[in-house]
Amino acid sequence: MYLKEKDIPRTMETNSIVFFNHQKYTELSCKPVIAAWQIINPENIGSLIRLADNVGAEDVFILGSDFHLKMSSIKKTGGLSLNNVRLIFISPEDFFNQLSPDWQLIAIETSEDSTNIFTTKLPEKIIILLGNERNGLPAEILQKCKMKVHIPMTGKCKSMNVSHALSVALFEWQRQMLFQRSS
Repeated sequence: MYLKEKDIPRTMETNSIVFFNHQKYTELSCKPVIAAWQIINPENIGSLIRLADNVGAEDVFILGSDFHLKMSSIKKTGGLSLNNVRLIFISPEDFFNQLSPDWQLIAIETSEDSTNIFTTKLPEKIIILLGNERNGLPAEILQKCKMKVHIPMTGKCKSMNVSHALSVALFEWQRQMLFQRSS
């Protein structure tokens, strides 16, 4: 049984900016870092930036060597979040050479040794690494990761857009940081 639009009560229109300005959440002491391997769709990059901004992340690294992306498409999807998040195009070598040992690189990937993201304790100082839209992360990159986690999918479709995967990962990390650290 599904509701028709006319059956849905219109008690209050919502404005998320006004709503979240009135919410009180503990400020997290650490901000996640986002990295993505050879993303080819500029709209996906814009979505990654917007999601990063949702949880207070300040950096989105796009790893690769051949960037022929339309910045106008990235800007259209990323919107005002481009004012709050640094978009950094970087070679994989430079990225991995700059990693601080204090931070843990966590791959979102379906691999034999990945664990369920919802049952895995995620680190506070996290760099979330996502794979390419077509091929995911290559084995040599997965070997550089501290851990690999997957998102359980119980439906018939067993794949997820890179921005959707980041959404699940970021908000699970945020949930753990906000609500499980105190218990």
